[in-house]
Amino acid sequence: MNAPWKPAGSDGRDPFHAYVCDDHSLDLLRAVVQDMGWPIEKVHKGGLRNAVQSLSMAPSPNVLFVDLSESGDPLNDINNLAEVCEPGTVVIASGQVNDVRLYRDLVASGIQDYLLKPMAADTLRDALAAAQAVFLAPRAESTDDRPHLMVTVIGTRGGVGASTVTTSLAYLSSTKAKRSTALLDLDVHFGTGALAMDLEPGRGLTDAVENPSRIDGLFIERAMVRASDTLALLSAEAPINQPLITDGSAYYQLEEELRSAFECTFVDLPRAMLVQHPHLVHESNLVVIVTEFTLASARDTIRILSWLKTNAPQSQVIVVANKAQAGIAEITRKDFEHSIERKIDSVLPYDAKVTAQAAKLGKTVADSGRSSKLGQSLVALHGHLVAVAEGDNAAGPAGGGKGGSLIGRLMDVKLALPRKGKAKFVPEAVAE
Repeated sequence: MNAPWKPAGSDGRDPFHAYVCDDHSLDLLRAVVQDMGWPIEKVHKGGLRNAVQSLSMAPSPNVLFVDLSESGDPLNDINNLAEVCEPGTVVIASGQVNDVRLYRDLVASGIQDYLLKPMAADTLRDALAAAQAVFLAPRAESTDDRPHLMVTVIGTRGGVGASTVTTSLAYLSSTKAKRSTALLDLDVHFGTGALAMDLEPGRGLTDAVENPSRIDGLFIERAMVRASDTLALLSAEAPINQPLITDGSAYYQLEEELRSAFECTFVDLPRAMLVQHPHLVHESNLVVIVTEFTLASARDTIRILSWLKTNAPQSQVIVVANKAQAGIAEITRKDFEHSIERKIDSVLPYDAKVTAQAAKLGKTVADSGRSSKLGQSLVALHGHLVAVAEGDNAAGPAGGGKGGSLIGRLMDVKLALPRKGKAKFVPEAVAE
């Protein structure tokens, strides 16, 4: 079906097929198709079920017209059609149900347009011309030689806001950078990527884990949930009583397919998966570590930096301190940087009002709070990532600088913390 980020070529394809249920639509389509110079014998009687049966044994056309009038579950039937329809085919549907929600769901599933019956000749002709124009439109990737950018975001602790940062960066990549962007949320049981964008996650990710052999370009096109024309999401809400057993090959295949289909990929990677599937960061250009000014986060930042130095030496590492509040910190920025032996690249301020409003609206924080200090800090972080990726800046080495033991570095931090019975310790203000 139509996918603006991964169109297929037209070699060996018919220009048009149609499958309709009634004689009026059949006669109208044949008349319009003949005017457009397409063969009228490709307009068939039989509706969507006939279309699925025929296309399972023959190449898909450039433009496909299907009638949903006899379908009891249009969305499910369209998904069945997608399983036999080659990537790049532009699909137009028609039906008798006048429902805005159905229209939106069908468009979100990948069709180009939905026409209400009875159809007018001019409306039908315009829809077919628009579908043909979509298929024949110049492909953006032919003029863009920028290499694929894969960014992996890892939170040092649960609740530091790694998913919030990931969704915002993916949104900014698709809007400000104008790049076709994929967001891969690998927390298959408790991921919040879809929730943050008010989307239904679907079963694409769980299907991929359970059946890695199915992963290909067509599977990606069907499984991805579109947030916009330039942003798509792959996530899951797998039942928590059903553990997914995998060697990680499915996740790696997904990353490879996303690399082929999109210009940018943002991976929300739970920290536990570093231990289970270390190969998932081997292809990452950038790794963003999201942390906070606490002793536990300092410890885990040190450990993750050391791990990345050994397992992902090719990746540029960006350290982001999130939820920072001036005058309220378990560890000051200076002491935190001393313990991890490198500078923090970005500090994101704590803003409960902006994050709550974003959650209520079903938008990313970068979208909902674009005029806030937090929103502007996320824009600056995105700009920094782009600069590093394009070689205009250099991130610090993954492992930090001087060396020394983990215990020794944490002891330096503990010495700066207040002790019982002593004068009250006043932390420094957190600043950029």
